[in-house]
Amino acid sequence: MEQTASQNERAPQKSKSYVNVKFKKPKPLTIAIGVAVILIAVALFFAKGIFVAATVNGSPISRLSVIKELEKQGGKQALEAMIDKKLIETELNKQKVTVTKEQIDAEIDKIEAQVTAQGGTLEMALAQQDMTEEKLREQITIQKKLETLLADKVAVTEAEIYTYIKDSKATPPKDVKMEDFRKQIGEQLKQQKFQQEAQKWVSDLTANAKIKYYVNY
Repeated sequence: MEQTASQNERAPQKSKSYVNVKFKKPKPLTIAIGVAVILIAVALFFAKGIFVAATVNGSPISRLSVIKELEKQGGKQALEAMIDKKLIETELNKQKVTVTKEQIDAEIDKIEAQVTAQGGTLEMALAQQDMTEEKLREQITIQKKLETLLADKVAVTEAEIYTYIKDSKATPPKDVKMEDFRKQIGEQLKQQKFQQEAQKWVSDLTANAKIKYYVNY
């Protein structure tokens, strides 16, 4: 039985593709490592100052080497100052000695007035001392707390002022009244007492503290 022409014609077959390339999906760990490397490279570029202090003809001077050199020159003094500060702050907090913001502001104003009278500004004076106003306030706070704590021991009597003027044969300048001159002498004597008592107080704290040194300078 003859098949019709339409039956004899075979349906066109779909061409087979012999290209069978499969792209592997990158593993999450590989992606994470790649991103981490990029981030580290960027961080190192923008944070060179953290690790490198300077370069000389392309040769780096590490910041760590600078720190070690500074420690050799003044490490012991810096460490002792930090220990004293820690002891002082701990003891003042323990004894709950407080000062008001108004007291700190008043002292800042006094310092600023003195600097201005000499033709400068507080900002310039702080910059010359490589200090910020925040650091200055911190130091004033500690001093004011110590003055409060040692107030009874640094009080100056009229008899002490009289004796000092008599023994030193001090006389007031022509434009200063005797009353004001005596006040100035009283403040000077008070500061002398404060320095002596504060040093003794800190020495006693150090003697009774348990301090362990892990670095020798």
